[in-house]
Amino acid sequence: MYRGFNLEIKAKGGGYFLEVGKKIFENQKRKIELNFEKYFIAENTLSAKLIMEDWFPIINSHVFLSHSHNDFNLALTIAGALKEKFNIDTFIDSTIWGNSNELLKKIDDKYCYNENSSTYIYENRNYSTTHVHLMLMSALTNMINQSECLFFLNTPKSTSISEEIKNTTNSPWIFAELNTSKVINKITPERLLLFKRTYSDSLTKAETLNESENKKFEISYELELSHLETISENSFDDWLGNNYLMHPEKALDDLYRSFPINKKFTKLF
Repeated sequence: MYRGFNLEIKAKGGGYFLEVGKKIFENQKRKIELNFEKYFIAENTLSAKLIMEDWFPIINSHVFLSHSHNDFNLALTIAGALKEKFNIDTFIDSTIWGNSNELLKKIDDKYCYNENSSTYIYENRNYSTTHVHLMLMSALTNMINQSECLFFLNTPKSTSISEEIKNTTNSPWIFAELNTSKVINKITPERLLLFKRTYSDSLTKAETLNESENKKFEISYELELSHLETISENSFDDWLGNNYLMHPEKALDDLYRSFPINKKFTKLF
């Protein structure tokens, strides 16, 4: 990951770009049949590596889009617009959220269900949930790491609108993704390093180049957004309107130039 952006948008999403986004989501969301025999590496021992290769594979993407489940259509719309405008590939994190729920249900039905009582065994369910969620978080971390930049879709549905608890979220996944984006190693794309070297060589020697229904309770997580550059809805629309930026890397470079790295972020980026 190179840069992170705090995308403040109030729109709901929809129209043509939503339909494009839906196709992207369907292509990313894999239809998988869980084959327990395939994943056994010893008696009663499943391989997390083999499960993750099937259920949480790395997907090539330019942008990791972190969003609330309640903003799903807006996330799809943005992904569709980025693809149509600039051929930018966006990873929609709901893709593997859904995969994790399906995986957990299949494991629980096989290993945690008590047929005599027609209920799930509490201790076994805690154990399976821990493993699946750790695999999910590992997959999300890998996707953030390999994506060039992260967009956080900051809307009233993803964060609290209360002044008393401003910049908080009830989503543990949003909290984890943004925290990961803050501490993860920042990698400058090779093309930008090459540009800097080329530009520097052209200067004179004297010059220098300076989540879900039926919840019984909520937990509020404080969000650290200082490492994300804020983009207003108008600025985002202006960027999307630059039709000459047909190549994904050119479009992203234009975005980086429009929001140069602040000095206080030098150590982070």
